Amino acid sequence: MTLWQYFAYPTVRYALIVGVLISLSASLLGVTLVLKRFSFIGDGLSHVAFGATAVAAVLGLGSSNMLFVLPVTILCAVFLLRPGQGAKIHGDAAIAMLSVGALAVGYLLLHLFSASANVAGDVCSTLFGSTAILTLTKGEVWLSIALSAAVVLVFLLFYNQIFAITFDERFARAVGTKTEVYNLGLAVLIAVIIVLAMKLVGALLISALVVFPALSAMRLFKSFKAVTISAGAISVMCAVAGIVISILAETPVGATIVAVDLAAFLVCSVVGSAKA
Repeated sequence: MTLWQYFAYPTVRYALIVGVLISLSASLLGVTLVLKRFSFIGDGLSHVAFGATAVAAVLGLGSSNMLFVLPVTILCAVFLLRPGQGAKIHGDAAIAMLSVGALAVGYLLLHLFSASANVAGDVCSTLFGSTAILTLTKGEVWLSIALSAAVVLVFLLFYNQIFAITFDERFARAVGTKTEVYNLGLAVLIAVIIVLAMKLVGALLISALVVFPALSAMRLFKSFKAVTISAGAISVMCAVAGIVISILAETPVGATIVAVDLAAFLVCSVVGSAKA
């Protein structure tokens, strides 16, 4: 079967649309997270989302599980992105505590209470993405489009404020910028992307969508604007290439996209070294 014949299937078209939008959103936020040294936030929140998904499965929430998973992930994102504000657990320790705890509790609940006959397969699909992106319903596609578009729109509208809190949060606060509000908004946006990306690359590989495009762009450009634009372009190209390759080669979608992202990073590193 040729690639054009695959495109005749709605599920393949849905996967491309959602994959492109989620990758773009993740890369835009990824530049800020990398520069603020919150690169591992993706790992922590993805494990939280996995645990919340497991709880939703045990409760039998079915297609409405996002109404449970998203608020839980947002709350944890707010907790993780409020360092130094009276918290007793900071930085890496907080991320490790939440991520490992949620991952363990989620798997334990699925093992004890899941009605599925293939718990191991369900867990593997959730953690690594498998072919879940090719099983999206039309409702999930529209929800992903709406949320991804909202993330991109908010990022563009508040670009200057995000730039300010990324490079010098103390100065931004001194000149009257409500840094706590924008950090809270950033936490909400990150949580939305993490939940959406679970079906694309799986819980264990989400941070690759956030980190790799930003790091690749930083090898080529120096300004925040140029890095942000190029990170978005790299992320979109890698997502499309990864989905197409996975369909033709019959490989797991999530792992294939991450492998393409890794290859792009290596190419950008070589090009950046040659330019230096």
